[in-house]
Amino acid sequence: MSLVATRFAPSPTGPLHIGGVRTALFNWLFSKNKKGKFYLRIEDTDKERSKDEYKDQIIQSLKWIGIQHDEKEYIQSKNINKHKEISEKLLKKGFAYKCYCSEEEINEQKEKAKKKGIPFVYNRKWRDSSNLEVPKNVNPAIRFKSKISGNTLIKDLVQGDINISNSIIEDFVILRKDGSPTYQLSAVVDDHNMNITHVIRGDDHKINTFKQKQIYEAMNWKLPEFAHIPLIHSEAGSKLSKRDKVSTINDYIKLGILSGALRNYLLRLGWSYKDKEIFTLEESIKLFDLKGVGKSPSKLDISRILSLNEYYIKHIDEKKLFELFKVYCEKFKKGIDKSKDDTLIRSMKFLKNKAKTLEDIYQNAQYILSNTIQISSENLKLLDDPSKKILKNFLNEYKKISKLNKDNLENILKKLIDEHKTNFKGVGQPLRIALTGSKFGPGIYDIILSLDKNEVVERLKIIE
Repeated sequence: MSLVATRFAPSPTGPLHIGGVRTALFNWLFSKNKKGKFYLRIEDTDKERSKDEYKDQIIQSLKWIGIQHDEKEYIQSKNINKHKEISEKLLKKGFAYKCYCSEEEINEQKEKAKKKGIPFVYNRKWRDSSNLEVPKNVNPAIRFKSKISGNTLIKDLVQGDINISNSIIEDFVILRKDGSPTYQLSAVVDDHNMNITHVIRGDDHKINTFKQKQIYEAMNWKLPEFAHIPLIHSEAGSKLSKRDKVSTINDYIKLGILSGALRNYLLRLGWSYKDKEIFTLEESIKLFDLKGVGKSPSKLDISRILSLNEYYIKHIDEKKLFELFKVYCEKFKKGIDKSKDDTLIRSMKFLKNKAKTLEDIYQNAQYILSNTIQISSENLKLLDDPSKKILKNFLNEYKKISKLNKDNLENILKKLIDEHKTNFKGVGQPLRIALTGSKFGPGIYDIILSLDKNEVVERLKIIE
């Protein structure tokens, strides 16, 4: 049995789509489970829309989520001559023909099909050109001579047996008038040259598989096995598009989602193993198989992603979390003053409390990150005379403490509650506003103990 080889073949015409990430993940896990190879093929033959920045973003995005391809990435445009060579062979073997139809003729056929409410299928005008006069100074397209009668069966590893009538497959173009190969031809030639054994891709490619199978058979090449994964739908139930706010992997990175959490979510999006929900990277590789992939489309659930992310934030080592947080701030905020590092590392234990994203941690940590505290006019109203008196009394008691700990702070707050005939909120809220600028945030003891004693004193000067 040959070594299992899979590939992920994105076009660098935009940021990496979340559906593409899941396809890459399934390919990677399948090959790693089988001790095989996983390749990245950049399909950059669309010269107008392909950009290096998107290629780099695709590579970085896959790396971020933990997917590392084997060997150097395969650049499709470098192999165009091989694709053209195969189109010539198909012509010589009688499996393809030159088509001189103009764009106007094709558009006219499409309009007629549209009016009749039927799918467009090229009328095969040049399939038998014996009675036709070849026009001068016109570059032909090359079309594959598809089977007209009978049926074709694909034994799909996810969908099961798929059987269609050959009559619905048109004589598709394999080489355009400008001499550039089409996707149908390039994908087959590359998969063959790369010794790909399993083609795992979205089920919107099913019709392409029937076309491509015919090229394999015409060239007498070994057919890979095919697996078509159902698409990801938006929360509204429609096909996920780039217009959705959470359609690209960059959208999730900006939200402050951890790579492990997103990888875990995408693994479970359309795949299951018993009733297990949380998978380490090692478990994902060990347990993944195509039998666990469902046949129905999966619906994106942002609340489930946030819930998983909260779990990962809660269970990650605090120093590791700080490093991820620091990278997040450098990329999307103004970065962190190095003098704040120790305080933040020490405070991660409570800053991550109830945080669903790195953005939540950023908001919780504002009172540490900012050198000056801004209190809104709305919150200033809450610092009335009784509140200021509480703060003044707290400051007097706080200055007397030689050893800061939670027990000592609790004693001060209990004393203030009794003296001012109030409750915990009556003392805690003005303290939180004075120290952080907000009535929301971490626990009051955590806030006080995380700050330097002099810093607490300085911030409480607002009462004067």
